[in-house]
Amino acid sequence: MFLSVFDMFKVGIGPSSSHTMGPMVAAARFLDEMRASPFAFHGLRASLHGSLAFTGVGHATDRATILGLAGFVPDTYDAEKAEKMLAEIKASGKIRPEGLPELSFDPDRDLLFDFDTVLEGHANGMMLMATDAQGDVTLRETYYSIGGGFVMTEAELADGKDTEEGPPIPFPFKSAAQMLEMSAASGRSIAEMKRSNEAARGGVENLKSGTKRLWQVMNDCINRGLTTDGILPGGLSVKRRAKGIYDKLLEERGMNLTAPHTINDWMSVYAMAVNEENAAGGQVVTAPTNGAAGVLPATLRYYLDHVPGASEAHVEEFLLTAAAIGGLVKFNASISGAEAGCQAEVGSASAMSAAGLCAVMGGTPEQVENAAEIALEHHLGMTCDPVKGLVQVPCIERNGLGAIKAVSAASLALRGDGTHLVPLDACIETMRQTGADMSEKYKETSLGGLAVNVPNC
Repeated sequence: MFLSVFDMFKVGIGPSSSHTMGPMVAAARFLDEMRASPFAFHGLRASLHGSLAFTGVGHATDRATILGLAGFVPDTYDAEKAEKMLAEIKASGKIRPEGLPELSFDPDRDLLFDFDTVLEGHANGMMLMATDAQGDVTLRETYYSIGGGFVMTEAELADGKDTEEGPPIPFPFKSAAQMLEMSAASGRSIAEMKRSNEAARGGVENLKSGTKRLWQVMNDCINRGLTTDGILPGGLSVKRRAKGIYDKLLEERGMNLTAPHTINDWMSVYAMAVNEENAAGGQVVTAPTNGAAGVLPATLRYYLDHVPGASEAHVEEFLLTAAAIGGLVKFNASISGAEAGCQAEVGSASAMSAAGLCAVMGGTPEQVENAAEIALEHHLGMTCDPVKGLVQVPCIERNGLGAIKAVSAASLALRGDGTHLVPLDACIETMRQTGADMSEKYKETSLGGLAVNVPNC
């Protein structure tokens, strides 16, 4: 199994990797299909299903789909241009993608939220259609946004398509047990094995520059969130809190009477800063998703700013280790809230973060695996029940607590020798089973939990 660090961590936009980035990516792929088709097209249609329908407005899925069909992609997204484009499309009922003729598309008529038709492949399903001059569909494709910005067509999902394309990799571990066996046999750390795999596919220089950019975008996102206040969009009137908390923490710095548990507030505020930016539609890095994007940057910032002897030279090791753990979770279970609840998002992010922190603090591969297991185990059963379908409540605070759990898990693992009762593989399988058994009400549909017990306006 190979899942690149640049697959696990992708630069994109808020508020959701599966509901915003995924549909935009799917639309871009559909435009490529149209460009390669011999047919003459005159119009576009789209339908959203499952979780994409139920929480699509709150997650900006409609906007993302429209903009994707207009040629926008997450990693080069320009907010100002996007707003102008949306206004033009709504006013004219036309879309003009590059390399294609002008196409009719009325968002009110041609974008359907289909709450009744269930697509079998995944909870996040959408159909994109191109029509001829008579309005008949001449090209149709079903896409599934499977979490973290990953997108598969119906055929790819049915065929079990994964990322096993490309040159062979030296350490093709598919489980934590295999990962530890290969580490022991080779004498290499998890990060070193992951680095060798990445080098086999993309080259060391690309790895160095790419991971540096990932951390830069993450850290910039934290800093923006720490210095921006106001009300988040969406109608819940949720107030940004990170700046106020950060300002108070700065005032208390150096005071002899500061309680030791204040360090938890630092971890939380870093994570909340990211997820407030995400909720506002800002630039974030999936880690492994947008809804859980604050956990890992907060843990890494905690390490760099608060741990004696920390160095940015270890950022690549942190990200590589975290990506290795994230790949195991995605391959053997899920990182999608619509598929397995928030245990799959914040739980996975916390496990990845705990592993990364344990590694850069000198942990052995066995201790790293233990750290990931502790963090994931104590998120098992966590539901995804966003109020009003917005990635705000309880998502923003939840990322802060996920970071605290990650640091605690790494610390506990470092106090031991790596031996423990529950293997990471067993914990990942338990998460998969729990997600399969979980009611759909608690899997990003906003039909249960806090979403129905808290007033939405």
